[in-house]
Amino acid sequence: MGKSRFDVNDAELRDSFLRHEVVGALAVLRETAEARWRRMTAQEMVEHLTWAFELSTGQAETQCHVPAAERPRMKGFLYQNRPTPHEFMNPALASGLPLPRSGSLAEAKVALRRELERFLQESSRSERVYTHPIFGPIGYEEWHRTHFKHTYHHLLQFGLLEPEE
Repeated sequence: MGKSRFDVNDAELRDSFLRHEVVGALAVLRETAEARWRRMTAQEMVEHLTWAFELSTGQAETQCHVPAAERPRMKGFLYQNRPTPHEFMNPALASGLPLPRSGSLAEAKVALRRELERFLQESSRSERVYTHPIFGPIGYEEWHRTHFKHTYHHLLQFGLLEPEE
């Protein structure tokens, strides 16, 4: 378990985290790993992250039920240099997590790595916007911030990293 600095406003740190730390941290994740908060299995967490990356590249779609007038306030969270609270619940998943798509945690990790790489390679050169379930249509910069906060949150949840003091 490594220590990782959190600064959502540091684009180089975010990029380094997504490119180098995520895959390394997930390499040690086991099927039997228990979440520190909320009920989620290791495979559910990896598939949940994969879904988020798929949303950011147009590989998956979702609706945003947050009224357009409230979205700017919600997007403010992406610029606040604080991690996602432990108790946060994505309204798109209020009815529960979807059933597993992969046959194993190992397969889920491969899918996540593929979608993470797709996001980093293709999306950075794209002007396209894709719908986030809370923030509505957002582009690469805001998806980058989202993925940093979201992935950091779930790696903490499973004890795969610790915040740097």
